[in-house]
Amino acid sequence: MQSPKPNSRVFLFLQGPHGPFFNALGRMLRSAGCEVWRVGFNAGDRAFWFHPQSYLPYRGKVDEWRETFLNLVETRRVTDIVLYGDTRPVHAQAVEEARRLGLRVHVFEEGYMRPYWVTYERDGSNGNSRLMHMSIADMQSALADSDVEAPLPPGHSGDMRQHVSYVALYHWFVLFRNGDYRNFQPHRALTVAKQFQLYLKRLVLMPAQAVDRVVSTWRIRNSGFPYHLALLQLEHDSSFQTHSPFSSMTEFLATIMEGFAAGAPQHHHLVVKAHPLEDGRVPIRQEMRRLARQHGLSERVHYVRGGKLAQLLNDARSAVTVNSTAGHQVLWRGIPLKVFGKAVYDKPEFVSFQPLKEFFNGASRPDNRAYRDYRRFLLETSQLPGGFYSARGRRQLLRQVVDMMLSDQDPYEALKSGTAAPRQQLRVVN
Repeated sequence: MQSPKPNSRVFLFLQGPHGPFFNALGRMLRSAGCEVWRVGFNAGDRAFWFHPQSYLPYRGKVDEWRETFLNLVETRRVTDIVLYGDTRPVHAQAVEEARRLGLRVHVFEEGYMRPYWVTYERDGSNGNSRLMHMSIADMQSALADSDVEAPLPPGHSGDMRQHVSYVALYHWFVLFRNGDYRNFQPHRALTVAKQFQLYLKRLVLMPAQAVDRVVSTWRIRNSGFPYHLALLQLEHDSSFQTHSPFSSMTEFLATIMEGFAAGAPQHHHLVVKAHPLEDGRVPIRQEMRRLARQHGLSERVHYVRGGKLAQLLNDARSAVTVNSTAGHQVLWRGIPLKVFGKAVYDKPEFVSFQPLKEFFNGASRPDNRAYRDYRRFLLETSQLPGGFYSARGRRQLLRQVVDMMLSDQDPYEALKSGTAAPRQQLRVVN
């Protein structure tokens, strides 16, 4: 299908990442000659959209949204929809209808190789990504005519503090300024008030938690024992909820502990690493200790609160996860990996299919050459340098993504046909 010219494109934005990125993206699309509209579902959405003429508040109930979306598509002559994550209820309904109507669906997500890249795909991400149906041979074929070297990740931190600050501010607006959106229902189980409280608490405790993390990491790295990593995720994250066989992190931990107790050599230890944005809504540490006692592992299980993964990975024997994007860091180092959910890197060349007991006793290694091709393919297609939360990261991201959104082809097709734009060299995002 030939893409309509920019001045005939009408973009309908739904919910985006916390902060001003969607507003900046909409502004640049307008400057390219497109018409842009934004649906806001709560006061937090409204607070970060600075173009009131194009703002469309939705005050109805969730079960009324599908009809409203279809009406908006018809009356505004929408050609494209833009959203962050494709599994929350209002987005899943919109994507279903958009596909049926032949609209372009632009999906943003945190980078599969976060935190220095973000993900931009068409039609779906994570377990709904086109990557799920692509083989390594397909990717190698698409790379055959490319001589671009994939960039290495920088040695600096990302924009975690900005991220947490925007999340807290967003929930403040929803908590205290949401009177016009009385039917709003968050897509997560906790109330908005509780979420705001947790993120505010996290902001306050970040320095103390950083000290705790440094001490725990130092002890593990200087202990001398061989160890395996269990990489936790946010229990409320859509990728875990939608593309996982578990209903909770406790279920995942129980499975890992049982397999570790049965298969790992007795001098090996297990390090449980929490997600960097873990906010305490789930008593992970307490559950970990309970399960360790149950399996006779109290002296062999350790907990690390968030933080950067690289230091722990350097000496790890293997890693297990549900479907965390941290799996990319594991595979980049050639470390054996086992996954339990749907993940874009769940390829036979990379992940182990051994039973958990055998995996902990002697895991098979990934095909590192194949993974390097896979990584290069992602960095030339759907993984864009930059970030949603820092000003520098947003500028870097916008330099490339608008042209990609206006293209006839999605990022994967563009590489295969040889029309992909050259990538910038990665710069540090602070």
